[in-house]
Amino acid sequence: MRKLFALAALLVVSQSADAQTTGTLVVSVVSKDGPVAQAEVTAGRMKAVTGPDGSVTFSLPPGRTDVVVTKEDFDPGAAQVQIRAGAETRLEVALEAESELEENVVVSATRTDQRIADIPLRVEVVPPDEVQEKTAMSPGDVSMLLAETNGLRVQTTSPALGGASLRIQGLSGRYSQILADGLPLYGAQSGSVGILQIPPMDLGQVEVIKGVASALYGMSAIGGVVNLVSRRPKVAEHQMLVNRTSHRGTDTALWFAQPVTDRWHYSVLGGAHWQQRSDLDRDAWSDLPMFRRTQVRPRVSWDNGAGRSFFATFGAMDENRRGGAAFHPENLQTRQFDGGFVGRMLVGGARVVSVRGSAVSQRHDHTLGGVLERERATTAFGEASMTGTARANTWVIGGALQREAFRPLDVPRFEYVYTIPGVFAQDDYAVSRWLTASASARVDRHSAFGTFFSPRVSALLRPGADWTARVSGGRGHFAPSPFTEETDATGLSVIAAMVGIRPEDATSLSTDITWRRAPLEVTATVFRSSIDGAQVFRPLASGPYAARIVNAETPTRTAGGELIARYHEEAVDFVATYMYLRSTEVDELGTGRRDIPLNPPHTATFDLLWKSGAGNFGFEGYYTGSQALEDNPYRSRGRPYVIIGLLYSKQIGPAFVYVNAEDVGDVRQTKYDPLLRPAPLRDGRWATDEWAPIEGRAVNAGLRFRF
Repeated sequence: MRKLFALAALLVVSQSADAQTTGTLVVSVVSKDGPVAQAEVTAGRMKAVTGPDGSVTFSLPPGRTDVVVTKEDFDPGAAQVQIRAGAETRLEVALEAESELEENVVVSATRTDQRIADIPLRVEVVPPDEVQEKTAMSPGDVSMLLAETNGLRVQTTSPALGGASLRIQGLSGRYSQILADGLPLYGAQSGSVGILQIPPMDLGQVEVIKGVASALYGMSAIGGVVNLVSRRPKVAEHQMLVNRTSHRGTDTALWFAQPVTDRWHYSVLGGAHWQQRSDLDRDAWSDLPMFRRTQVRPRVSWDNGAGRSFFATFGAMDENRRGGAAFHPENLQTRQFDGGFVGRMLVGGARVVSVRGSAVSQRHDHTLGGVLERERATTAFGEASMTGTARANTWVIGGALQREAFRPLDVPRFEYVYTIPGVFAQDDYAVSRWLTASASARVDRHSAFGTFFSPRVSALLRPGADWTARVSGGRGHFAPSPFTEETDATGLSVIAAMVGIRPEDATSLSTDITWRRAPLEVTATVFRSSIDGAQVFRPLASGPYAARIVNAETPTRTAGGELIARYHEEAVDFVATYMYLRSTEVDELGTGRRDIPLNPPHTATFDLLWKSGAGNFGFEGYYTGSQALEDNPYRSRGRPYVIIGLLYSKQIGPAFVYVNAEDVGDVRQTKYDPLLRPAPLRDGRWATDEWAPIEGRAVNAGLRFRF
């Protein structure tokens, strides 16, 4: 018993002595909206996360201590505080919303991980708040997020299945490269429904390079690159989303992000999405296809804080789509597995070695009427590079290897296996305070079509404190393949074997000028591109096949301009855009020229988001001008139209609730013309091209809950 009392006394004395040699620090984190929960607070060598009341408590040795506070969607906060032994010290840190303009955003799409303001090549970034806004409008896929980015157009290529491709500045969607964290996780042949199978819930930002990007990303990127960057929070985040649409569609998703240690973190995104078939004009043809999709994507990351990091991901997706009509069913079963990794290591004190790799396996079973086409595709990718700095230069050198295999079980004449090794180099040179120049080049050795050289040069000029200008030009190449926007709808069975098709050669040039003075930013861009030997789809009047793919006799050309104005204050975000596009190609006879179908010369958008204590209110408008049509029995040009959208959202404790209304005016193509043709084309297509919305007015509402 005496020993027990002695031990208790010793503990009391020890605790009393410890209290005299340490002090208590209570940090309260606030914003204009009140306490900030789940903020990461670093005090000296200790880290903790604020609770629901926005506060956290530390026990620290006496002396001066640095306190740093970070939280997604806020600029970091920092302060110094004096800790007194045996006393309690209170500190309040007020966080401001993220910086008004984009000059501090770091992008990875150019390989050098520089601030966007310092990169000679123009990269457009969709920031996290916009990503989250679009997630509320379309939580099932990234199509709306991309469609509402200036210069990008999501064009429906297969109305029966809802398939679509991503056009960048008027170029065919087959030229657009979509990456996930810099990796080709969607394969070389993702099909027209690929962008409809990518959920946006775990995205942090979207990076867009417009124009030829072959010098950076090889022979799949002559139209441009879209890099989808995932969120990687350093603190625990758990979110659940449930969304329901008026067209009988449902989205459910669950996202976990959790630190394991100070260095290891993981996240998991899982979701189930389904849509009922809908025939709004009652013509027996599906205006909205039925689909069922489930997917899961875990990610794991490690960072030792001293220049070494590792990131890995794995994905699995299964989807079944059914559309068309009873007299001509169109179905698509898709199954995909993918995995990838990125590793970085600091060597020699100032050089970074990066190694990345990925592999994708895709299975498509496509039914078109009474024809079944089964396709198997795999893509394997590996790359190693080194980045360094030397005085005014930031350079990158590296090598890559890609293998693409396509095996159509029922149409073996289109089978191929390509192996493409390549080497690349890039150098950014800061000539002076107001001028930075960049040059990059890549050499690819294609196993079937030979050697290709892809150069690119860019320049960044800062003529004044509020002005920046960029000039960029590049050249790239695209290997032949049987995939066009038309074959998304026709399939390959009706296409003649490809004989004598040569690679396509592309050049692009763009110039942009930006004036920035907070809270306003205005950017004007002029662009031009040309593709020599572009693959075109040519109908055949007779014979065993309905069409063939040939190289165009004359170049495909696009030219135009973009104007973007952004106004950003703490409570108001406003974006207005206008795009003029002139795009032409050889006509079907191979002798004249025509406007490229489904490329409207004039488009404009505005997007207003107002944040208040009563919630967030969004108002959007989209104008699409008249556009050329092809093989349409009802008209040769589409009608111009305007689409209005409304959004309301509010944070209620841990729950984020929203209601979104799209196409409030109920603009529908089938109000003007039937979607069905009087008779199918020889290649089997029953539906006309979609030049306006066919789903009409839609309302969706949902809940995103943090726990």
